[in-house]
Amino acid sequence: MLVVPIRLLATAALVALAAGRLAAQELEPGAYSPAPVRMNILVLADTFSTGDLNFDPSGPIDEASADINATVAGYVRSFGLAGRAASAGVAVPYVRGDLEGLVNGTPQAAHRSGWGDPRVRLAVNLHGLPALAPKEFAAHKHPFVVGASLTVGLPLGQYDPDRLVNIGANRWAFKPELGFIRTWGRWSFEAAGGAWLFTDNTDYYIGRTRQQDPIASLQAHVIYTFRPRMWLAFDANYYNGGRTTIDGVPSDDLQSNSRMGLTFALPLNRQHSLKFSYSRGAVTRIGADFDSFGVSYQYVWASK
Repeated sequence: MLVVPIRLLATAALVALAAGRLAAQELEPGAYSPAPVRMNILVLADTFSTGDLNFDPSGPIDEASADINATVAGYVRSFGLAGRAASAGVAVPYVRGDLEGLVNGTPQAAHRSGWGDPRVRLAVNLHGLPALAPKEFAAHKHPFVVGASLTVGLPLGQYDPDRLVNIGANRWAFKPELGFIRTWGRWSFEAAGGAWLFTDNTDYYIGRTRQQDPIASLQAHVIYTFRPRMWLAFDANYYNGGRTTIDGVPSDDLQSNSRMGLTFALPLNRQHSLKFSYSRGAVTRIGADFDSFGVSYQYVWASK
């Protein structure tokens, strides 16, 4: 069953203070799971993240922490593209966050709430599964699947250049990615690798320009399926890069981090299902060292 990469789509909606540091943290099993064509998926998801924010040690911010809640509404449709199975999706987040820390030694706090940057994603199967109708799909075995995707973050979220802390990032973001799934009976192994690429924010905090290097990311999942649409996944990732430059001055904020987590999918009936997730930082040099808890609801239906 097609899975909507909700955490992947929601991450960019956090705060621009940590934007780019959070973008590579996605841990989403099933992002390249095969599905029949003409399927529609409506998703409502809620993720709560809490923990520390580690910034450039030479910068003015220290002992920072945040509690962030992102609620996401998303829609995905599967279809055929040049004879291959494909899907397109969009997700729009609403974010509420509380941040606190020391700025030049002085305690500061900020609360933000509003619409975050939407994301759109196009994915296509490259090997292992042609475009199939539901009845044909049910009879087709797909032990090895290779897919590719492009995710785009749109700079439409709430943004005020007079504020250091924002929900939107005020820049475009692009992530090309390749992934595969190999299945042996009830067990599956899934891996994906890609890189986030960012345009410049030319109106960053009182008219400055903020640039960010690409962030390369890898994620892997070991999945055990109890029965159709009911599974448990062990998730891990690693991401590296993302050094920022403000008005030509480089920051000491290169990321080299990893996260681990668990995801459990529970079908309620043929059309309705729930998914629960937990992840935490395994290694965090610079960025968001968060514990994250998520729950999502999916409604699936076929159309002609």
